[in-house]
Amino acid sequence: MNYIVILYMLYLLLTISITVWVAHTLFKNGKVFLIDIFHGNKELADAVNNLLWVGFYLVNIGYAIYTLRVGYVVESQREMIEVLSMKLGAIILTLGCMHFLNMFIFFRLRKRAMMDKRQEQFYDYSKMNGG
Repeated sequence: MNYIVILYMLYLLLTISITVWVAHTLFKNGKVFLIDIFHGNKELADAVNNLLWVGFYLVNIGYAIYTLRVGYVVESQREMIEVLSMKLGAIILTLGCMHFLNMFIFFRLRKRAMMDKRQEQFYDYSKMNGG
């Protein structure tokens, strides 16, 4: 039995499945943040969300394919499972890091958008009161 081919197939199947699930979750839940960041401009938020979705797929699936190679012979089922767990662990950690990076960026953008909104409200209030 050729364990390396089975390993590669399982790795790609599981990695792509996990990536699709995470991307879908981020896409669905990230839209709310983007709408807030872009002051209710749903069209712009949707466009940015779609671009982030595509970029997420490109980076993560590209990384998964790039790290596919195993540089030694896999001779047993046990070794195949161990290699698979190491590779999947690396992918999951990468997805987690990308998630936290996205959240950090979203919160920074949201904070900036809220500050801009406060400044606009202050300016509008000053204009109304003759200032």
